Amino acid sequence: MSEDTATFWSQPLEKLYGQLDATKRGLEPREAETRLSTYGYNRLRERQRATDFRLFVGQFRSPIVLILLFAAGVAFIVGDRADAAIIVSIVLISSLLGFWQERGAADAVASLFETIQLTTTVRRGGKDIDVPVEEIVPGDIVRLSAGDTVPGDCRLVESSDLNVDEAALTGEAYPIEKSPDTLPADTPLAKRSNALFMGTHVVSGQATALVVRTGRETEFGRISEHLQQRSTTEFERGIRRFGKLLSEVTLLLVLGIFAINVYFARPVLDSFLFALALAVGLTPQLLPAIISVNLASGAKAMACERVIVKRLSSIEDFGSMSVLCTDKTGTLTEGEVRVESARDITGNRSDRVRRLAYLNAAYETGFDNPIDEAVRQLDEDLTGTEKLDEVPYDFTRKRLSVLLTGDTVPADGLRSDQTRSLNNHRQATSRNTLVTKGAVENVLEVCTTAIGADGATVPLDSIREDLLAQFETYSANGFRVLGVAYRETERMDIDETGEEDMTFAGFLVLYDPPKPGVFDTLEQLDSLGVSVRIITGDNRHVAAHVAKDIGFEDVEILTGTELRKLTDEALVARIETVTVFAEIEPNQKERILRAFRHADIVVGYLGDGINDAPALHAADVGLSVDSGVDAAKEAADIVLLEKDLHVLKRGVQSGRKTFANTLKYVFMATSANFGNMFSMAVASLFLPFLPLLPTQILLMNLLTDIPELTISTDEVDHELVEQPHRWDLGFIKRFMATFGLVSSVFDFVTFGVLLIVLNASVAEFRTGWAVMSVISASIVVLVIRTRRPLFRSSPSRYLIAATIAIIVITSTLPYTPIGTVFKFTPLPPIFLAIVAMIVLSYVTAAEIVKYVFYRHLVATDASEPPDE
Repeated sequence: MSEDTATFWSQPLEKLYGQLDATKRGLEPREAETRLSTYGYNRLRERQRATDFRLFVGQFRSPIVLILLFAAGVAFIVGDRADAAIIVSIVLISSLLGFWQERGAADAVASLFETIQLTTTVRRGGKDIDVPVEEIVPGDIVRLSAGDTVPGDCRLVESSDLNVDEAALTGEAYPIEKSPDTLPADTPLAKRSNALFMGTHVVSGQATALVVRTGRETEFGRISEHLQQRSTTEFERGIRRFGKLLSEVTLLLVLGIFAINVYFARPVLDSFLFALALAVGLTPQLLPAIISVNLASGAKAMACERVIVKRLSSIEDFGSMSVLCTDKTGTLTEGEVRVESARDITGNRSDRVRRLAYLNAAYETGFDNPIDEAVRQLDEDLTGTEKLDEVPYDFTRKRLSVLLTGDTVPADGLRSDQTRSLNNHRQATSRNTLVTKGAVENVLEVCTTAIGADGATVPLDSIREDLLAQFETYSANGFRVLGVAYRETERMDIDETGEEDMTFAGFLVLYDPPKPGVFDTLEQLDSLGVSVRIITGDNRHVAAHVAKDIGFEDVEILTGTELRKLTDEALVARIETVTVFAEIEPNQKERILRAFRHADIVVGYLGDGINDAPALHAADVGLSVDSGVDAAKEAADIVLLEKDLHVLKRGVQSGRKTFANTLKYVFMATSANFGNMFSMAVASLFLPFLPLLPTQILLMNLLTDIPELTISTDEVDHELVEQPHRWDLGFIKRFMATFGLVSSVFDFVTFGVLLIVLNASVAEFRTGWAVMSVISASIVVLVIRTRRPLFRSSPSRYLIAATIAIIVITSTLPYTPIGTVFKFTPLPPIFLAIVAMIVLSYVTAAEIVKYVFYRHLVATDASEPPDE
């Protein structure tokens, strides 16, 4: 860095090497470490892994907690120092519990993230080594090939048929061809063909590049806040709506109670603290910590199933997913494409087509793919041939062309010495051969003639319909078919000769068999309420055959051509009935995923290819595989360590367990807790004294929270895993009203028994009701955590242990010095006996109401007409 590298695309390479103090051997390892400490890690933003201090301070972000601390300060100033100390102590203990939970969750997530780390090939000290992308520094020499994500802003040193997708940066839909030429300083970003930019990815070809900028100094880094935004997912929307609901209920209730207490001329500070304490009791302030713990526990469980979670909130969406879109290759099929045969235009096996296809695949230097790998297994002799030029495959042309010289085109039916003589004649007359392989219709587009087994050529138009009929026949039998063509030329590069006036040689017939057991796996996913849809670039006949082979019934196909004619509204109307999307172009995948979401369907997308990143971002949950290209893994929320739908099925089940346990806490917070706080608010309007002191309310809230902290360990009934579940505010409201009312009824019974039957003093009333309230809330957790009868659904041992501990602590608290601090008083045995009877009656009533509630819910759901 002695000179400015702001316009690195306009600098001669040697000068740029000097500016970066770099060499073609690459940086020495020690120098790379020094630069890493100078420039920092190659990240667009620092990881959100908070320090322990930040995690602890974060527990006090809640406005209610801050107001409580303010109120404690006021109490201290006016001389009520005991209450102030108690409030601060309870807030501190509650915050420590939240900190402990979130710290454990953060540690678990951090260790899981280390499982998946993108690497890139770097030349260090003259040797090529793989280095984590985060450790790339300015001055590094990187080696890139198809599928790689560019790790920084770079200047090209060498390239071979390099095409780069820069859509994320420039919006350009098609890959950009790159070359190392020096450009003027005023060249606009989209035209800098000698520069590579962080966040883009290589579509085809190979390159060696000099890293100039990293991290936030890159072009991508400067606009990363905008580029990294993704649409809100189903789970995040649900949390937001739930938070808004609770805020509205809490605000109305607390303001009303405070105003009424002041109206009755009760002490303003006591009324203010009482209202705040009610707000704490009504607010599930541990919800963020509970969600973090549940998600971290879910991530660990899914890691055991060979599923790694990159974005924690996607676990909930994974469980809510009802449609999974996936390519068929390698997921539904084995992904090991095999060459069935090479055939001429009459359908006979052809040495010519076999040889041409092999030469095309052997000499291509773009991205590796299963088809070319299968063709290379034919293992033809390359002796006497040499590549002159190449036009890599792209998703628009759907062709791959190489220009060759030497022993290229055998004639079907000729002896080897005759073929050799023919090729010697070609070399003597400087005749080269352009060989093209690709989608049949796209190859036919550049052909004017076809060649038969006898070597005679015929006009293509005279047999085009016959060739297309053959193609459809092969496809209908489940084969993938490529067209092979060639042309002899004296030109030395493809730009001069062009892909035109070629001779169609025949068909390359390939086969990718279905994966063993895929039929059973699809049935299991269907039993879980997950419908699988195929999105593929293959033609409709192959796609339909594969779909039927693996068990799809009533296959409805929508092709890319038909998709282009549909408006967005029309696509949304059809999206639920289409099972196979065939002949789909890469830029159409994202549109399909967005249509599912606009139809209010939680959709996942499984992709591992270069062109899958936009679709992975568009889905509620994007899934890739560890063997996928960097671009796909980077865009994905979840990475499968095996490309296997069976692994996916287990991940879905883990996601649903996590979601179910999160909802359990929501049900607890909106039933017994809400009922207790509501009862207390109503009682304060009629009693001549506050039913509980503010510090007693805070203590009750703390004690009832402790069992709920163990909810992430709880068992989940299998019926909650069988179907996807989503946030349903209507259901939560009904649950809150029903079980909150049950809780309040028994609260009022307790009030009456304490005041009328037992003639309790103020201290005895507060103590008796606090003991009953905490014990009943702790036990009823065991009831409402399941739809089954309590004895038919076993809680986790941690939840049982925590519940027993709270019962013991609450029962003995009035007899301890700590009870005296909180102004509790020892209760006579008759009080405890009656409290125990009320708690038992409450739990029994909750079980009965639960049975009626869910039975009515099922009957209501069954009576609703099915969606059209």
